[in-house]
Amino acid sequence: MPSIKDIARQAGVSHSTVSRALHNSPLIGRETAARIRAIAKRAGYVPSAVARSLVSRTTRTVGVVVTTIADPFIGEVVDGIESMANEHHYSVILANSYADPELEMKVVGSLSERRVDGILVTASRVGAMHRKRLAGANVPIVLINNQHPGQFVHSVGIDNVAATRAMMVHLLDLGHRRIAYIGDRSGYLSDTERFSGYRRALKSRRISMCPELVLHGDGKPVEGERAARQLFQLSYPPTAIFCYNDMTALGVLQAVRARGLKIPEDVSIGAFDDLFVASYTSPPLTTIRQPKREMGRRAMSILVQLLNGEKPESRVKLPGELIVRASTGPAKSM
Repeated sequence: MPSIKDIARQAGVSHSTVSRALHNSPLIGRETAARIRAIAKRAGYVPSAVARSLVSRTTRTVGVVVTTIADPFIGEVVDGIESMANEHHYSVILANSYADPELEMKVVGSLSERRVDGILVTASRVGAMHRKRLAGANVPIVLINNQHPGQFVHSVGIDNVAATRAMMVHLLDLGHRRIAYIGDRSGYLSDTERFSGYRRALKSRRISMCPELVLHGDGKPVEGERAARQLFQLSYPPTAIFCYNDMTALGVLQAVRARGLKIPEDVSIGAFDDLFVASYTSPPLTTIRQPKREMGRRAMSILVQLLNGEKPESRVKLPGELIVRASTGPAKSM
């Protein structure tokens, strides 16, 4: 691979002149610059990203820490990040944290040591828990869907309370009064906010919350199925079930079918996320659509602004959208 010095020898100029010509510096005459670029092209010269980073003290690279790339929710967020990163000529390095706060901090530290220009952390379990340690990374950090109670300097999330209330109003307007909530026991801020939206919606209709209708799983189908079976064993089972996420709802759908019940005639099911599978379940799932790709784009946009020395909005809350499909219908008369 030819170097700048090789190009300089062929052109009969200094290597600094070659560097300026290849970077379109106005200090180099047009004819000289054109001749140098032609020589570089014939020689197959490719600029060294490492050399550029040593000079500019930037790498045009950002690190993205995710719980696991296998999560379809994360996949769409990362798609948004990469889309915005490409528009601003940044490369993306991806790393998994597996929802482990200590591992998350180690990954952040590793990316910082690799001299990435900035870091995005999705579904973070860290947040305020390690705020000082995050600040010590010496690079801008933006959290996406921060799952730890507290604030961080820059974050992008969804208005969980308002989105949940939209789902609850939909179910209440269909005549449902015994509405169950299957949450996530992992201590996520998103679960706290969604449960708050659930309670507020019931209170707005002067409906008492029944503790027996509130269960918690782990956000996965198996635990959703277990919780649903427990609800169906009640003397007065719910006529509707609101699930923390679509993955929980997949398990609930399985439990309903196993019991020989019909959806939505016997029980309505609502969820949160609008993963790609939501429109392919039987019946298709009524859910809250999170603007996953937009969340990624907004987070990357904030990071770019920080890298450019600007002062972007620190905490962004995007609205969710109620997507009504066939899994919800009028309440069954008791």
